[in-house]
Amino acid sequence: MAPTIQKRKLALTTATKASSTSKIRKTTKHTPRTLSVAAIINKPASIPADMQPQLLRIAESQRTDFEKRVWTALCQIPRGRVTTYGLLSAYLGTSPRAVGNALRRNPFAPEVPCHRVVATGGSLGGFKGSWPKDGEGITITEKKKLLRGEGVKLDDKGRVLGTVWSNFE
Repeated sequence: MAPTIQKRKLALTTATKASSTSKIRKTTKHTPRTLSVAAIINKPASIPADMQPQLLRIAESQRTDFEKRVWTALCQIPRGRVTTYGLLSAYLGTSPRAVGNALRRNPFAPEVPCHRVVATGGSLGGFKGSWPKDGEGITITEKKKLLRGEGVKLDDKGRVLGTVWSNFE
């Protein structure tokens, strides 16, 4: 009997806290700056310190929350490693196609490393984003060059060799 009472008290306390939290969220006025600071403070531990400026750029951008989540997750992928569209989409709870579309629209590439995401079989995919720097977008050749520059090994067909990274937090 006592455990049931404890569970009810816990449920009531949790519901009260949730109700209080939602009231606070409704009345708090957030600016892009406060949201970006919160994004940095609440960043996963696996994001390297040198990615802080990129997190700030992402948080302050006028892009969708989904795009910001995808690009923030990219910041976790270590230099010299790759992940797959499937693993990234599973972590984010969405489809690989949605992830691919967000990567295609990444205005912060290559600093926010969308080039570190490949197809499940190791192929580089049909990536052709649009970088504001040159207006031409990245080609498969450029993606290979970026990955090789980070030490990623490719076979003679251009597929990534080695184990994919999957330690998203």
